[in-house]
Amino acid sequence: MLGRHFALMRAQSPEESCHVMDDSGLREAGADVFGLRENGVLLGLVALTQLSAGHGEIKSMHTAAEARGKGVGRSLLQHVMAAAKEQGLTRLSLETGTADSFAAARALYATEGFHICPPFGAYREDPLSTFMTRTL
Repeated sequence: MLGRHFALMRAQSPEESCHVMDDSGLREAGADVFGLRENGVLLGLVALTQLSAGHGEIKSMHTAAEARGKGVGRSLLQHVMAAAKEQGLTRLSLETGTADSFAAARALYATEGFHICPPFGAYREDPLSTFMTRTL
């Protein structure tokens, strides 16, 4: 699933605006990757990386097309927030797209307490990126 997600993100954004990490990039970053399965089928995944002491980033969150609208994204988001708290993180941030295809993701993040913020970490202003954060 991650390979398909990576290819989809790369196809939707120019190289300089695409921040999705493939599986090797996630491993190099020391990411914790969580998946949600039903009857052995992977429905979604999310990765958590640590930016600095107390600050984490949600990376590569994706729900399979056939599982959208079934609460998979919310379950993954709530799980990764709980995992971040368990790791002692006090802030969680993310980067997502500005295109209409990312509207549902942005709405989900907002309902879970994320708000728009300036770029964080190594990110820079980009008209194709929305940056969001929340305290835990």
